[in-house]
Amino acid sequence: MLHLNDVHVTFNPGTATEVRALRGIDLQVSSGDFVTVIGSNGAGKSTLLSAIVGTARPDRGTIRLGDRDVTAWNACRRASEVGRVFQDPRLGTCGSLSIEENLALAARRGKRRSFSAALSGSRQRASFSEKLAPLGLGLEARLSTPIGLLSGGQRQAVSLLMATLLPMKILVLDEHTAALDPAVAARVLQLSKEIAENDGLTVLMVTHSMGDALAFGSRTIMMDRGIVALDLSSEDRSKLDVPALLALFGKAVGRTVDSDQMLLSR
Repeated sequence: MLHLNDVHVTFNPGTATEVRALRGIDLQVSSGDFVTVIGSNGAGKSTLLSAIVGTARPDRGTIRLGDRDVTAWNACRRASEVGRVFQDPRLGTCGSLSIEENLALAARRGKRRSFSAALSGSRQRASFSEKLAPLGLGLEARLSTPIGLLSGGQRQAVSLLMATLLPMKILVLDEHTAALDPAVAARVLQLSKEIAENDGLTVLMVTHSMGDALAFGSRTIMMDRGIVALDLSSEDRSKLDVPALLALFGKAVGRTVDSDQMLLSR
């Protein structure tokens, strides 16, 4: 499904502020996998997701989706295949537009977007209500509400729906619960799991929570300084709790790693 071969990404190359964010990533993700991604500050987690969605161009290496080399494809061209939900709910939505208008624009992803083309009447409105109802937030009755008036959790739930509104293959979740309180974060995580399972999506989820990294998905990769330091299958993870995972990670990178460092993840 997704193949990264020797992928390098460098920001500000040749300058005093040069950052080698990814240093030769080799990663294969099978169709239907749910991969949690964790690592300390500056590990390259968000850059990995950016390379997959097309907003960070590799200096070297290749990225393939199925049998297609998409390395040179920009984010717009990949939008029909890959969806992304950001840490900040405001980044995936337009606060001044209604829930319906945001969903209508999301339904035009990868196509020419305009309200005249996007808004198509009562049938579409009914479809949006039907898709919102399973979120359990009552938003199906609030389609005309400006999305900026929603709580952070409600807005992030809509962002998740917007990212998966059209048929797609890969969903990337970039610390999408980090800005939410624990109860709301738990609900959004459960929604993410349900949507992935119902739609048969391949998921990569960056998280700052070691517990969530073990509790969700079928595989965990741990990044450090631009490389994949550990790659744990579902069977491997089932034997671990958070302290054991931290110890294993510390052994792999050759230094002590504590949970406070993981909470600094970006």
